[in-house]
Amino acid sequence: MNESAYSAACRLVPTTTSVQQGRDARRTHERHIRVLIEQRKLPDEGWSNLRIELLLQELALMDSNNFPENVGVGEREGRVFSELVARRHFRLAHGVGRSGDIAAAQPKAAGSSIIAQITNSLLLDLIRHAGKRSVYNLRVRSAQKCVLLPVATGMALLLVLLTLRQKRPTAHHVIWPRVDQKSCFKCIVSAVRLSLSGFQPVVVENVLEGDELRTDVTAVEEEIRNLGAETVACVFTTTSCFAPRAYDKLSEIAGLCKKYDIPHIVNNAYGVQSSKCMHIIEDAHRQGRVDAFIQSTDKNFLVPVGGSVVASCSETFVKEVAQTYPGRGSGSPCVDVFITLLSLGVKGYKQLCTQRKENYVYLKQKLGEVCTKHGERVLETSHNPISLGVTLSTAAQSQGDMTEFGSMLFLKNVSGTRVVAPGESKTIGPHVFTNWGSHHNSYPTAYFTVAAAIGMRREEVDLFLERLEKVFVKFRKKQGESLQPPE
Repeated sequence: MNESAYSAACRLVPTTTSVQQGRDARRTHERHIRVLIEQRKLPDEGWSNLRIELLLQELALMDSNNFPENVGVGEREGRVFSELVARRHFRLAHGVGRSGDIAAAQPKAAGSSIIAQITNSLLLDLIRHAGKRSVYNLRVRSAQKCVLLPVATGMALLLVLLTLRQKRPTAHHVIWPRVDQKSCFKCIVSAVRLSLSGFQPVVVENVLEGDELRTDVTAVEEEIRNLGAETVACVFTTTSCFAPRAYDKLSEIAGLCKKYDIPHIVNNAYGVQSSKCMHIIEDAHRQGRVDAFIQSTDKNFLVPVGGSVVASCSETFVKEVAQTYPGRGSGSPCVDVFITLLSLGVKGYKQLCTQRKENYVYLKQKLGEVCTKHGERVLETSHNPISLGVTLSTAAQSQGDMTEFGSMLFLKNVSGTRVVAPGESKTIGPHVFTNWGSHHNSYPTAYFTVAAAIGMRREEVDLFLERLEKVFVKFRKKQGESLQPPE
């Protein structure tokens, strides 16, 4: 309400005190909103739902589909038939971007455009300044710009590759240290199909160091020399991945990319939650070349699937990626992140990241105790700060056994475990991956993986360990029965 409305309201109640208090409370909300819009920084303390809803309602009123006197005669006017759908989206129906640029403002949707701009600023603030001790010991201050894309990580990586294609039209190789995750490789294959002159993936096998799979930096440089640096579109590395694969040796790869003047992109899918993953990206920035790093919104910010963030030390490159995206996009991923970051604030996100790190240590310790009782062990993967692997060398003797072990966990309502059985091959596009799932042609043992990801609660760790114990017991009993000779 404006001042005239408040004055009129004072005449409707016996005393003006309560109205004045209400006006003061409203002004407090408005002050926080003004600071957010002016500074575009993540608030230290999380906001209440009431304040967030107030801001969303104010911004929604700035979109043309909510103008009281609006007459829409175009083919896209933000009309929504279902009231339930309209409320689900806070009456923000125009999405984000324009036909030529996903980051551009829309004349019909000032409110939606403001949300998109602020969300990108909040994400950049989180990435750039989270190195302060008041957050959680990570530094990527070299990042200058980021954009939230309304697509999951694989499609965002594809858009980055296509952007590089435009910048290096004669380069047609993508050098990729192997990661057995389909979307990582499929984005390269899709770029091959969309590239008229023939993008070609060059898979570099990992090196086994103890239990861990590490980057073969020597092999990467050999590929660059053999192919010719001018023919390489980029080197495509990874931070967050399933154990026993470790994060790539980003600093060494970044050094090679700087030496040979080759773009370097990093798949940081769920790395924002890990101070270690973010630190190695910043270190790679300082020691060499990193053109962009890409992360998922759902894996890092606890929102529904559907968004990803492209960040870079080059504002120009991020703008080029945004212009590569064809047409407008859904505003839902942007609104989800906007609401969540304001709800958390700096302190809330810091607390989640601290809990995740503590849960990782606790999970590794307790997992080792359970597995030792059954003749198994936790793989030593010190360069993977999120995922853990557990051997299945004695529990399962065949591929069928391993599949059954995974099924038993699933039937116990344990989701997210990943059982890797040796011997399975998979063809994706032009490449055949031997021992698919293990990131290696001949990893020495079968295993399953678990992860201590952001949002996990200590009670979930304890409940998982309890169910894992029961599965081990039941599985061994079943195996023993199957080995008994028939009467």
